[in-house]
Amino acid sequence: MSKINELFDSKLHAVNVGIEFFKDDVVKQNAQATHLDWQPPGGGKLEIITALDKLESPEILEKIEAANKLAVERIVNSQPVLIGFDQAINVVPGMTKNTILHSGPPITWDNMNGPMKGAVTGAIVFEGLAKDLDEAVELAASGEITFSPCHEHNCVGSMAGVTSASMYMHIVENKTYGNIAYTNLSEQLSKILRMGANDESVINRLNWMRDVLGPMLRDAMKLNPNGIDLRLMLAQALHMGDECHNRNVAGTTLLIQALSPYILETDYSIKEKREVLDFVASSDYFSGPTWMALAKCALDSAHGIENSTIVTTMARNGTEFGIRVSGIKGNTWFTGPAQKVIGPMFAGYKPEDSGLDIGDSAITETYGIGGFAMATAPAIVALVGGTVDEAIGYSTKMREITTTENPNVTIPLLNFMGIPTGIDVRKVLQTGILPIINTAIAHKEAGIGMIGAGITYPPVEAYEKAILALSENIH
Repeated sequence: MSKINELFDSKLHAVNVGIEFFKDDVVKQNAQATHLDWQPPGGGKLEIITALDKLESPEILEKIEAANKLAVERIVNSQPVLIGFDQAINVVPGMTKNTILHSGPPITWDNMNGPMKGAVTGAIVFEGLAKDLDEAVELAASGEITFSPCHEHNCVGSMAGVTSASMYMHIVENKTYGNIAYTNLSEQLSKILRMGANDESVINRLNWMRDVLGPMLRDAMKLNPNGIDLRLMLAQALHMGDECHNRNVAGTTLLIQALSPYILETDYSIKEKREVLDFVASSDYFSGPTWMALAKCALDSAHGIENSTIVTTMARNGTEFGIRVSGIKGNTWFTGPAQKVIGPMFAGYKPEDSGLDIGDSAITETYGIGGFAMATAPAIVALVGGTVDEAIGYSTKMREITTTENPNVTIPLLNFMGIPTGIDVRKVLQTGILPIINTAIAHKEAGIGMIGAGITYPPVEAYEKAILALSENIH
């Protein structure tokens, strides 16, 4: 018998590369098959392959590797410290009474989706700029309101990201490099502004946060001269089962534990202090914005490094997904269409009720936590769907598109591997692996709020635009 005939008499185990349904056909023939998830670099697009090839030339490659080494060193060495709280009008660069900051890349009122429009009109009523939502819609469309991305004001904002003058902000200082980042306070989880809800209960809660919660946190932190080391607290939270984007059980416990002694020392009444502590206890999400400010603070220190291909921002406005890259200075955004979020829905809602991906909270994944650190938080699958094995696999897979690991923030289940750090535009396009993001889902219409949570990925178009710009800028 020939060797070829012997081959056909043996038990076959095929390795399938490319289109996965070929593997399924092999399995149907009672053979074993392993699928290799592969696609040609740059999706096979000539202009993207040409740009990648240019950046691989020895002289340019040397410049990129040196720049990326510096960028990730800055991210890893950053020490973000919570130093206080104050109203946006007092601390946020460029904030005015008529300014509304939003999540994601720049967008006009006409192009905003339902949740963002709902949040904007609610914020306008909250600020006293309109007497009701109908009047707020007219004002928002009039051109008298200045809309601007949070990221362009050293800020980040959850979901719709809407931040207005009277809202209280975290103030986080990078003790290593001196830059400061801001984000507003969590409204917790119910019908909330950041998800697009804007009824009387939402406005009343925002008023209480402005009049009681914010001032109490501000005055408490004035009693703490050293601030709160957020990087150390983040590392502890991950070791306790959080991934610090959508699971914040440990992080919120650690944060309020650090704040409580100073809250007790303030001059507010026992009733008001109890209200604040009960509010924090109402949802684990209280520390969610805190980690966003930490990530923003670290990543901003790595932005603007000539020749670097490291991603320093991923953000979504519900219409577009945008990234910024270290080697392209300033506020240059590379965008693609916002994607659907796939995951479990709350009772009574269907996938078609969902708005598209929205929020600045992907700054956590850009830093290396959230979806990148799901191996620390297997319980997250109950919220976002999938399996524990998949959650663990995400953290491993993200190493393929990042530059280093952060030894200050580690994943116990993966032998204390540092979180994957420094998304490289080149690696995303060379491998075809897109960054994983876990996130909440807001209803597509204004006024309703959160209806689920799940997993999503950026549009590849944003990375393709970035690599083309990099190929023109790096010489």
